[in-house]
Amino acid sequence: MSKIPYTGKSQQARQGQANQPTNVPADPLAPAEEFVPSENPLLEDPDALAARLAESEDFVRNNRSLLLGILAVVVLAVVGGFGYYTWRNQQDSKAQASMFRAVNNWEADSLNKAIKGDGKAPGLTTVANEYGSTKAGNLANFYAGVASLKKGDYKAALDYLEDFSSDDYLVQSRAYSLMGDAQLELNKPKEAADLYAKAAEHNANEFFSPGYLLKEGTARELAKDDEGAVKAYDRIITEYPTAQEVAEARQYKAKLEK
Repeated sequence: MSKIPYTGKSQQARQGQANQPTNVPADPLAPAEEFVPSENPLLEDPDALAARLAESEDFVRNNRSLLLGILAVVVLAVVGGFGYYTWRNQQDSKAQASMFRAVNNWEADSLNKAIKGDGKAPGLTTVANEYGSTKAGNLANFYAGVASLKKGDYKAALDYLEDFSSDDYLVQSRAYSLMGDAQLELNKPKEAADLYAKAAEHNANEFFSPGYLLKEGTARELAKDDEGAVKAYDRIITEYPTAQEVAEARQYKAKLEK
């Protein structure tokens, strides 16, 4: 007799398991195993696959016009998108070239020439109106707004700056602040204060936000909103304790709390 122990892996065990019925139900009338349908009947049944392909061919044949129309729309959309992208880049290049001389006049403080043109090149207003959808046209609004503010044309400055937008959070915050300046000059201190607050909140930082909050506090005071002014000054003191505006904020806050 063999001394090899009887385990599940021994030859006797495998033979015994082979002779045993599998999945024998307790009920002798019940089926031995449950039928599991194939997950991919088309791959196992060539006739079914052929029928499905025939149905697809019939669908394409019967809806040929519709499918061609859809394909044409897709192609036109792709071509149109590429064409618009190319055209917009060309327009932006033209706007930059047109704006070059106007920016030079702006930097030289020749504000009228910068805004209206100098006879040799168009002004910022023309560039902003004709190329407003381009980056250069958008930037022209900012330059024109600043120039109008310096000239004392506050309503025009507000209009130009409202049409400007930038992904650069420093420039956009500056635009909000300049709009506040224009509103303040138009004797609308509450609107100005709201814009200064917007400038301070737009990607708040320790370098510029304290200055905008100080301007907000001053505008709140002019609007007879002492409580709002105190809150603005207090934000400078608590949120930006190392800012150079803290001393002024403490002084203005103390006057309002007497």
